[in-house]
Amino acid sequence: MNTATLPSIFLLTLLLAVGLFFFIRASVKDRTQQVTLLAQEPEESLLMRLQQYFDQRAYRVAAVDAATHQVTFQGFVRPSWFLAIFLTLLAACGFFCLSLVLSLLYPTLTSVFLGLVLLAPAAGIFYWKKAGRLEQVFLKVENTPTQADNQQSLLTVTAHRDELTQLKQALRLEPCPESFTL
Repeated sequence: MNTATLPSIFLLTLLLAVGLFFFIRASVKDRTQQVTLLAQEPEESLLMRLQQYFDQRAYRVAAVDAATHQVTFQGFVRPSWFLAIFLTLLAACGFFCLSLVLSLLYPTLTSVFLGLVLLAPAAGIFYWKKAGRLEQVFLKVENTPTQADNQQSLLTVTAHRDELTQLKQALRLEPCPESFTL
C-alpha cells in the first residue's frame, strides 16, 4: 500500500473513533423535555388515568403539591440489554478497525494493537452502569374552561422524551396548540 495514504486512513479512522466515543457517551445522556398536552376530560378523571398508567410502568408517587396541582412520580429505568450488547459490538468493530490501521503503520506491534479489541466490553459496562437510574416525571394538571359542556384539561409534563412518547400514545393525548391560553 502506498505510504502516503496510510496517514490519511489513520486520520479518518481516528475521527471515526472519536465519533464512536461520543456516540457511546451520548447513550446515557439525560433527555428530559417538557411538553404541554390537552386532554378531552376533566382533571379528576385524567389524574386517575395518569395514576393507573404510571403504576403499570412501575412508577410511584414521590410528592404531591396540592397548591400547584403538581404530582411527582419516580421510577427506576432499567438499562437495555440490547443496547449494551450493541454498543459493545460497535466498540469492538471500532477497536478492530483502529488496530488494523495501526498494524499497517507499525507491523511489528500487530498483536498488541489487536489486543485493543479486548477493551470493547468497557463500552457496554459504561452504558449499563450509567443508564440504570431513577427517573422523575413531573405532572401539572389544570382544568380549562370551554364553551361546550365537556371539560378539557391542560397537562404539563416534564419527563424523558421516550416516556413522553409512550404517555401520548397510551393515553391518546394531543399536543396543546400554540394559540391556546387559559
